[in-house]
Amino acid sequence: MRRSRAAYPMHLATPPSNLEPRAARLLAAAVLLLSAWIVHGFLDAMTAACVIAVATWPLYARFRRRMPSRVGRGLAAMMFTLAITVFVLAPLVFACAALVDEIRSLLIGLAGAGIPGLGAPAWLSALAAAPSAWPGQGGASHPGGLALFARHADPAAMLGWAQSLAGFALQQALMIGFAILLLFFFYRQGDLLARELTGLLARSLGASAPRYLAVATQAVRASVNSMLVVGLFDAAAAAVAYSVAGAPRAIVWAAITGSMAAVPFLGYGAVGAMALMLAMKGLQAPALMSLVLGAAVLLCGDKIVRPMVARGGIRLPFVWVLIGCIGGFGAFGLSGLVTGPALLAVAKEMLEQWMRRRA
Repeated sequence: MRRSRAAYPMHLATPPSNLEPRAARLLAAAVLLLSAWIVHGFLDAMTAACVIAVATWPLYARFRRRMPSRVGRGLAAMMFTLAITVFVLAPLVFACAALVDEIRSLLIGLAGAGIPGLGAPAWLSALAAAPSAWPGQGGASHPGGLALFARHADPAAMLGWAQSLAGFALQQALMIGFAILLLFFFYRQGDLLARELTGLLARSLGASAPRYLAVATQAVRASVNSMLVVGLFDAAAAAVAYSVAGAPRAIVWAAITGSMAAVPFLGYGAVGAMALMLAMKGLQAPALMSLVLGAAVLLCGDKIVRPMVARGGIRLPFVWVLIGCIGGFGAFGLSGLVTGPALLAVAKEMLEQWMRRRA
């Protein structure tokens, strides 16, 4: 005969209602932690793809409206992804290739100091005045001195450096490819993702969530627009400055400076590299003038043009925008140059709303 549920002791008849939800929460937390650990190496690519998608979404929406009806969402997203990829990567590839070509030309000039019949530059002879500065009795000014210097280099160290460089290049290529794939996904499913994100934030943060999302979106677009405008301004102004200074290949170096100046403080590296190469070629006066004028151009771009362009979307003082760029770059890499000021703008909006509620 079946016994009733009440016949069992109370501690056995009552189901473990508190144990099961706790175990489910622990399992969900473990799954989330493992998932975050798996994808943490791709966070930079995910953040970069998200930033580009948010910044270019109005252009993509206009592009979709102008496409014929027979073109599906997937094909339109693929076409726009390819166009944005070329637009973003082409200046960076050009800047890197031009800089590598300049370095190669400089090394060829230096190698000429070790070929019989060609004399070393005056500055190189001055550096080689000390017998301990270069291996070989005659130093770099002696024919074959640079070859002797290369002969004394450690092959194992050079091989390790080459392997590290190849590994870094392969890793960055994989990250770029993954970011392009994610960008295509964001364009294809952007409407659905925006609705789901808005609903999730509304359930988590309340009625203020749409306002926070709008502030973040405006800040991201303003940051990207400011980077593009500053890059174009610095390229045009640097071309004039380098031409006035009498620097050779002024247009090429201006394009390198503008491409790198989109990132704060990175343009100064290009100006410094150009001045150093001109000085190593014996052009001290053009090198000094190019350094001064190039730094002035970059200062105007960072202190005047960038705040003017970003003022409408990032309602922050320039010092906080600068802190956001530097701190974001240290935390998230290149994408942090955009996400850093955007996060500070959202934090400022949250603080202002909290203070209004308190008042």
